[in-house]
Order: sequence, then structure tokens, then C-alpha cells
Amino acid sequence: MKRRHFLQSAGALAFLSAAGVKPLQAQAGKGARIVIAGAGAAGLNLASRLSRAIDNAHIVLVDAKRQHVFQPGLTLIGAGLWPANKVIDENARYVPAGVEWVQQAIAEFDPEANRVITADGKSIAYDYLFVATGLTLDYNAIEGMSTDLIGKKGIASVYAGPQAAEASAKVIDAYIDGGGVGLFGRPSTEMKCAGAPLKMTFLTDDKARRQGRRQALDIVYNAHNTTVFSVAPVNDKVKALFAERDVKVNYGHVLSAIDPDRKAARFKTAQGDVWQDYDFIHVIPPMRAPDAVKSSPLPWQNGPFAADGWVQADKTTLRHPRYANVFSVGDVAGVPRGKTAASVKWQVPVVIEHLLADISGKTSSAAYNGYTSCPMITRYGKAMLIEFDYDGKLVPSFPFIDPLEELWVSWLIDEKALLGTYRAMLMGRA
Repeated sequence: MKRRHFLQSAGALAFLSAAGVKPLQAQAGKGARIVIAGAGAAGLNLASRLSRAIDNAHIVLVDAKRQHVFQPGLTLIGAGLWPANKVIDENARYVPAGVEWVQQAIAEFDPEANRVITADGKSIAYDYLFVATGLTLDYNAIEGMSTDLIGKKGIASVYAGPQAAEASAKVIDAYIDGGGVGLFGRPSTEMKCAGAPLKMTFLTDDKARRQGRRQALDIVYNAHNTTVFSVAPVNDKVKALFAERDVKVNYGHVLSAIDPDRKAARFKTAQGDVWQDYDFIHVIPPMRAPDAVKSSPLPWQNGPFAADGWVQADKTTLRHPRYANVFSVGDVAGVPRGKTAASVKWQVPVVIEHLLADISGKTSSAAYNGYTSCPMITRYGKAMLIEFDYDGKLVPSFPFIDPLEELWVSWLIDEKALLGTYRAMLMGRA
């Protein structure tokens, strides 16, 4: 199959497999007031699909954010493959007709009174609430770290946005030119796209090899626990690739502080704090729910998701167990998987089916199985298309793509097809 034809057919769909996603037919909304908190990937997809799935309902999208960023593209900017402006778009382009967009941040969630309160003091009542706020990057939790440092003193961090990713690409190039110790890793909190730290490690290694500079680099990956990836077969594969490419791994190392002038980083370990000197460091901050969510009654009250404020949710229905008219979708949902854009495509139809069933006085058996997709680039021109569920079982969408093989097909899906498919998803077309 020619590459162009492949991308026009199966390749573009691999990002967000359509398996199990049923077409929606408009149903009577009976005047329901529906609030969607957040205009990211989850919120916009919800707004688009709901606007077609339901008639006679008042749908309100609440978010002050006017600019939309294709976050899966940040690693490609950091790799020097895309310019920063390629991932930037306007939210107004994706808000469907008939949906009211309140361009204010939410300051308070009040599920007891079935309302949200915006930053300017406006109270918006709802019959159903979809929490799709995304998450917060907590750089301040790392002592000595600031986003102002990205691109300076050997510090990179693609997560902070398109400009930060572009600055990170230049720091990576400088590190390859100068050599020395490079530190990579991830936080101990839940995080979006857990494959991104590994992508940046692999890409830096491969770029150095292509430039004949790999022998000048000492690349170290600091894993936050006893694995480098939470899915067992992927963990085994990545460990093997790291060993093959001379990437050293320290387990149980969590970044807690950075001294930019000394070029040293402090890590928490079971044996106590340790400092590591570096010439380059890729910083990924702890991630948590936004303040308005974290300080509300919506988060888990105990368990592993409580400390960072993730919204309590049944992992299959994404419905709040204490507030039955509240659902959470996307990064903010307190479920074991699902903090990728690909997961949104599977989550949104589930919560919509439950909403429609509620309005009709029925019940729905729709269930989210934890589907998460991670096209993991392992070198320029090669990637692994990893898809898995709550149980850590690999669930490949296409039998002709081995998820643990480094393939050009998987690379093309990530580098060429994802952006178009993602934008179609925002409009509810994919």
C-alpha cells in the first residue's frame, strides 16, 4: 500500500480508533441545561457531539481559553520537526453553532446547588455537568524551577507550551553539540501522555547518533518508581531499547529541586535525597487538577487520586458516584488511565449515551474500558503504536501493526496524520 493511501485510510484512524463508537441520532433534550467546563480536546469534542445528539437543550461551554494547542505535537516541536505555530489554533473555530460559549474561567464548582460560578461572579445553573478542565502543570512544586528557565542553563521542558517546546529543541541541539550528562524522567503524579518523557529521551539519543555525537553524551533516565512504563510488555520493550542504546536508568528517583546556576538536580529516593549534576535536563512537572476543581467537593476524598484533586468517577461510566448528574472527561478524570487525546474519543460517546439515557428515563450499559493510545517515537522515522486498556492489555486497532515493533507506519501516523484527525475530532467528525 502506498504511504499516501495508507494515511488517507487506516493511518489517520489509528490515532482514535472508531471501534465501538456508535453514531448518534438527535434525541429530545426536554429543555435540559448542560454545562461543559473546559474547552480543551474533551470539552470541544463534547460540545460538537452533544450539539448534534440532542435537541431542545441549552448547552453552555465555559472556558476563558481562546487559543487551542494540539498538545501531542509538542514533542515533535521539541524534536525540531515542527514549528511552534503548527500546533496553535483558535477555539472559536471549533465551538459549534447553538452552543453558548461563556469566555470566563470557572472559579467555583458547587455541585450541591447544581451550579458553577465564573471568575467574574456569574452563576450558571445546570441539570448536567461535564468536567473537562484538563490539568495544571505544577512547576512550582519543583524547588528552584520556573518556566522562565526553559531554554536557558541547559533546561528543557516541552510540556509548557509551543514556545517552550521550541526553546527546548534549541537546548537539546546545544547539549548534543557540547556533550555531557543529560537527565530525563517523569513526575510521580498522574500525568498526561506518559510516553512523552520516553519519546524525548529516544529522540535526543537518535539525533546525537545521526550527528555522530552520541559518544559525547551520558544519557540518564530517572524513573519515578520501579518501571519505566506502567504497561508490562511496553516496559520490557523500552528497557531493552534503553539497554541497547546505552541509556542508563535510575529507579525510584523523583525530581524535587533544581539549582540552575550549579546545574544540579535533587531527587527524592527511598534512601533519601540525592543530587545529580547535569549539562542538560528535561523537566516534566508534577500534574494535578486545577485549583477550582481541587478545592471543590468533586475530587476523590481518599485513595491514590485524592492528593492531586482528580475528579471522582466510576472508571467505566465516568459518572461521579456522589453527584449522579456530573461526569468527568479527559485529563481531569480520576481514573487509572485515559490522560491522552485518543482516550477522549472513547470517553465522550460513553458519557453522552448515559446522559441521553438519563433524559429518557432509561439506563445505559455504555462503558469506557480505559483505552489509551500512545504513539511512542523511538527514533526519527520509527515509532511504536501502543494502545492499551485499564488492565494493561495491548489492544491494537489494526492487526497489521505490531504495537511493540519500531515501524515507519507508526511514525507516519504520529508525524503526519494525527493533527488532521485531531482537528476533525474537535468538530465531532472523527
